[in-house]
Amino acid sequence: MALTLSGPARRRLRTLGFLSPWLIGFGVFFAYPLIATVYFSFMHYNQIKAPTFVGLRNWKYVFQDMPLFGPALWNTLWLVVVMVALRVVFGLSLGLLVTKIKSGVGFFRTAFYLPYLAPPVAATVAFVFLLNPATGPVNEVLSHIGLTGPNWFNDPSWAKPSLVMLSLWGIGDLMVVFMAALLDVPKEQYEAAELDGAGAWSRFRYVTWPSITPIVMFAVVTGVVQTMQYYTQALVAGKIASGVSIGPGSVIQPGYPDHSTLTVPQLVYSMGFQNFNTGAACVLSLVLFAIAMAVTMLLMRKRSGLLAAED
Repeated sequence: MALTLSGPARRRLRTLGFLSPWLIGFGVFFAYPLIATVYFSFMHYNQIKAPTFVGLRNWKYVFQDMPLFGPALWNTLWLVVVMVALRVVFGLSLGLLVTKIKSGVGFFRTAFYLPYLAPPVAATVAFVFLLNPATGPVNEVLSHIGLTGPNWFNDPSWAKPSLVMLSLWGIGDLMVVFMAALLDVPKEQYEAAELDGAGAWSRFRYVTWPSITPIVMFAVVTGVVQTMQYYTQALVAGKIASGVSIGPGSVIQPGYPDHSTLTVPQLVYSMGFQNFNTGAACVLSLVLFAIAMAVTMLLMRKRSGLLAAED
């Protein structure tokens, strides 16, 4: 007996077929890893023996007994606030500058975008060399004009600002995004504002900003998510500045100097793959996930976030 489906059932089945690639990808690459992370956060698992249930012991260890959790969380949140804010401001400023240039716009657009194409490790190595307190060209130039340069990556007070400077050097991605948004603002609105006597600041505030607010929100949300996963640059910069060689078989203890560049993702790697404490690593991952979700939801609220409330 042949099975016949009604019209609504056929439509639902067809819709499910179109959604199946996304559903499979969501299940394999997001839902399953998230559920597994929650599961292992309540287990003692060293990746060799079978996991055993330990209840809230991993959570208690992370929040009460792990000495580096506080510094790592503080460094991560500091980078999220400072780095994301400055990247958005500098990216928008460069976008405004390039869109206002009358000649040579192709050259400046390429010059500002090229640093973003440098591989993260190579860019970090070059930046640490430039900011070397003893032989770096930056401190040499400062000494020629009578200024004493800081120790940059060798000073706990300057290590995180140095990482922010590195991120601003590769600001080309946000510049291109903001350029596209700025060029999409209707010129008729600028002309109408000029006829009403609006100055440069008023045109930006009442014409440009409302038009690019969704793009700013996109830049902030993606910046928060990326910075919550900040790992490579901080690790490489700390190791090179400390003079420790990175090679096969070497055990890397991140955070130089004085744990000032230690981030939660580095702690996740150290706990999970160096100390084989998978339960604690999963707890740290869930803390990162919760913070990123909370910040994203706060930013996307229509009345108190970056999105304007609809009438």
